[in-house]
Amino acid sequence: MEESTRKPDPMYGFVSASKIIGEAVDNLQKENLGKIHELVIDAKEGRVAYAVLSFGGFMGMGNKLFAMPWKAFEFSNTENKLILNVDKKKLETAPGFDKDAKWPDFADRTWGAGIYKYYGYDPYWKS
Repeated sequence: MEESTRKPDPMYGFVSASKIIGEAVDNLQKENLGKIHELVIDAKEGRVAYAVLSFGGFMGMGNKLFAMPWKAFEFSNTENKLILNVDKKKLETAPGFDKDAKWPDFADRTWGAGIYKYYGYDPYWKS
């Protein structure tokens, strides 16, 4: 059996986490919203549960972190960045946390349901 030398087509949606962490994020209005700080994996379900967005501050100082449903992001077809369909004003009032403080308990489904609802998505564990 001959081994294929064809590279995987990016449309299939496979990308390494190291390519996503640090990636710039814009909204549909082409406003910069920050960058991906971390990915949170639900190991039991085998899914990306949240992308943690770093937003605000100046030159990385004073940034706040926001857990966002992974479904809220899409990859730009033209640039190396992610697109998030969230208005900047909504993000400014979103529930967030500080990088150096205690992070939320991502396994807490009540907390998670509130995050998913805030951004208008059904929690992945209910689908």
